Amino acid sequence: MIRVLFVCLGNICRSPLAEAVFRHKVKQIHLDHLIEADSAGTGGWHIGNPPHKGTRDILKQNNISFDGIVARQVSAKDLEEFDYIIAMDASNIENLKKIAKQFPAAKVYRLMDFVNQPLIMDIPDPYFTGNFEEVYQLVEQGCTHLLHFIINQHEELKQKK
Repeated sequence: MIRVLFVCLGNICRSPLAEAVFRHKVKQIHLDHLIEADSAGTGGWHIGNPPHKGTRDILKQNNISFDGIVARQVSAKDLEEFDYIIAMDASNIENLKKIAKQFPAAKVYRLMDFVNQPLIMDIPDPYFTGNFEEVYQLVEQGCTHLLHFIINQHEELKQKK
């Protein structure tokens, strides 16, 4: 099983949105038995809460399930157990690097790293901007490219696709 963890600040806007979008894409190509997605926040303010209403609304508009997604805080154990740690912005990368010092093998990326010539590298936090549509578009683009990248990195996925 290939495990992907999406990380943002509070785990109620961007990372649960990315988790839901990525799970949806993986399921569409029938690889959900081989690729697992989860999300977490670098902060613990929202632990146990569902995604933000704006995140839920944009997912509903796009017919994407967010069943079972609740906020949690990223742990050092996550950096050991997940194959890909995908942060939403540079600030989250820095926070993850502090945790990752003990796990130098952890694969930590920014979601937009997978997009060829993205307009922006950091996905803005809609908790502050209110622009969930913009964030959805960026996450959708990033998740599409991330999934292609992962498939190309794993021979067993190429064969199943």
